Amino acid sequence: MVQELFSLFAVFIAMFLFGMTVMRTGLQNLSQDKLKNILLSLTNTPLKGLLVGTVVTAILQSSSAVMVMTVGLVAAGYMTFKQSIGIILGTNIGTSVTAEIIAFDLTYTIIPLLIIGVILLNTNHQISYCLGCISFGLGTIFIAMQGLEKLAYPLASIPFAHSFFELTNDSQLLGIGVGTILSAIIQSSTATTAIAMGFMSQHILTLPAGIAIILGANIGTCFTAFLASIGANPSAKLVAFAHIWLNILGVLLFLPLIEWLSYISTMLTSIPNLQLAHAGTIFNIISSLVVLPVVGLFSRFVIKLHGNPRTL
Repeated sequence: MVQELFSLFAVFIAMFLFGMTVMRTGLQNLSQDKLKNILLSLTNTPLKGLLVGTVVTAILQSSSAVMVMTVGLVAAGYMTFKQSIGIILGTNIGTSVTAEIIAFDLTYTIIPLLIIGVILLNTNHQISYCLGCISFGLGTIFIAMQGLEKLAYPLASIPFAHSFFELTNDSQLLGIGVGTILSAIIQSSTATTAIAMGFMSQHILTLPAGIAIILGANIGTCFTAFLASIGANPSAKLVAFAHIWLNILGVLLFLPLIEWLSYISTMLTSIPNLQLAHAGTIFNIISSLVVLPVVGLFSRFVIKLHGNPRTL
């Protein structure tokens, strides 16, 4: 029984990631190289970089994809390290859009989305095919969300899992650690957020514990950009290090404020999933806006720790 539950849990996570990949493929092919050109032409100031990073990440539904693209552009010499920081700040905000979308109960749209997706995927027109990817991927994501929610209570009834969740509810540091490791393994902070939402909707995880997990997920998602920077030039490596430091410092800033963030979220809505989504959005917006005025100082901090300015 326990093995079956964990197998189903793994299946639903795989379905969620599959849906994200299909939807992202449609979005990327729909935009072709336009997004890359936007990154190059509209990032000459940190504020523009933040806005572009937010919009592009919201479109691609993946902060990791935008970070890998940014690392590549810096490695190729098309963009400076300092320009990339604004984009990094924007990716953190843009990724919150996905969490806000999946927080809504849209199960009634699953069948129409899948049917429309299948029909459009069987067309020869590129735009129709891309829209089919988006529709089918979104439908698959909602199926996975529904499955994760239904599995939350049976999984939590297992003695080991029950004890683990009790510890997570009592220790915010443990929640951050869980979020970091899980996000690094499955390469998706959004999927980690979806898992936390599933357990919160069944009142197994408390809101502060869920917030701690998504704070950790922000750190774990840096792993993708770090992998992309391996073997690249010093400037590209600095982009990955900047991404890591921005998220670590943001988590350290909000660690003592988790209860406050929980209170604000509960004031905004009574729906657990939306509370968690709103908390993540508030965290990312405030963290990015705090760093925005001191981008130059932050870039020098990263360079001093990880690189020689003469090599940039």
